Amino acid sequence: MPPKNQTQRIDELLGGVTEELLMGNPQQFEDNSIRVERLLLEMVRPDPVQPRRVLPEQLHFAFHSNRLTPTQALKELVQLVQIAARQRGRPFNNVLELLPNPDDESDEEQSIHLSPEEQLLRDLVNLAITIRDDGQVNPLTVVDVSQGVTQQFRIETGERRYWATWLLRDFISSYNGDGMIPSIIIPIERSSVFRQAKENTARSGLSAIAMARQSALLLLTVHGYEIPSHVVSNDFYRQALDLDLRSKREYTEAILSAMGGVKKGYLSYIKNLLKLSDEALELADRHNIEEYKLRYVVTVSPEFHSEIVRQIIDFNLTSKQVKELCEADGLLANGPDPIEKLPAQAVRVAKVTQSISSTAPQDIARALMQQEGDITIARARLHALQKLLSEAEHYLKSE
Repeated sequence: MPPKNQTQRIDELLGGVTEELLMGNPQQFEDNSIRVERLLLEMVRPDPVQPRRVLPEQLHFAFHSNRLTPTQALKELVQLVQIAARQRGRPFNNVLELLPNPDDESDEEQSIHLSPEEQLLRDLVNLAITIRDDGQVNPLTVVDVSQGVTQQFRIETGERRYWATWLLRDFISSYNGDGMIPSIIIPIERSSVFRQAKENTARSGLSAIAMARQSALLLLTVHGYEIPSHVVSNDFYRQALDLDLRSKREYTEAILSAMGGVKKGYLSYIKNLLKLSDEALELADRHNIEEYKLRYVVTVSPEFHSEIVRQIIDFNLTSKQVKELCEADGLLANGPDPIEKLPAQAVRVAKVTQSISSTAPQDIARALMQQEGDITIARARLHALQKLLSEAEHYLKSE
């Protein structure tokens, strides 16, 4: 249960969203408690509850559980990318090799399809080179969470710049910096999930799943839930599925604004994505699948979420194709059926099995193509049928 009497704290959180902080101009700060300093990288840590995931899921949890140092986390990321790149015939030894060749005027570079991990590392390397050549133009915003004599700062905005600086320091030989990073330091009582949300939504690349976590974080905050300082599972964000803005109308405008000016109805669509299974959430986040595709996936039984998301990725399904696929999968959803009569669709499928020995596979393929007119959706139909038959076989075994 959320703690009571949190109105004052919430007002402080909302009040922390100031134009000066969003602009990132320290000269405009009138509050002497806010300062800009150059901090040792070792004194700064990313926010474990940050909705935007920079590292892949496995590395994210390992790093925030203190099983990996920043250098080790990046080393494992580089190794993951090397494996993916080698499988695609693009091996590399130095991270700088990931950058496009500026002297290559061919269109080959435009046609290369990078894996999510390859794209992530390439973006971080590109940012690292920008920081090396032009300096750190935008400082991080960090919250002072020091305890006693131990100085520690938690990143509120700018985690990608943090990882790019580590990458520059440990993996790019031409770096000759001092291991410091410019940061706007905010007292812990002035920290704001709203300011963090505005920074996230103002920048490109925020996935629909990250938006779902962001909406959850804002709703949990205004409803008085304590936001932990340690890494959390998806169940933490799923608590927001039971929350809405009806009893917190005074925060509606602030939340919608922090989410990038979305409509109230769309906020519900975004939040509902938290109903996806853990594996589906990870896949959709890694591959940046759009909300208008995922909204149909949440309508089917969770046990099928990851498989449908994989089909979206493998076949690049359109929202219309996803809807059709999920409507078919909807027949598989668990739940009591008050009607004893078997569905007509099930009877038709059962009758097809009686003529299976006289049916050629190439005829089925041609029939599917004539019916769908699209090889991608035809393949998706076959995958859905395979899954349906597999579940039917499992049901027979349990009888």
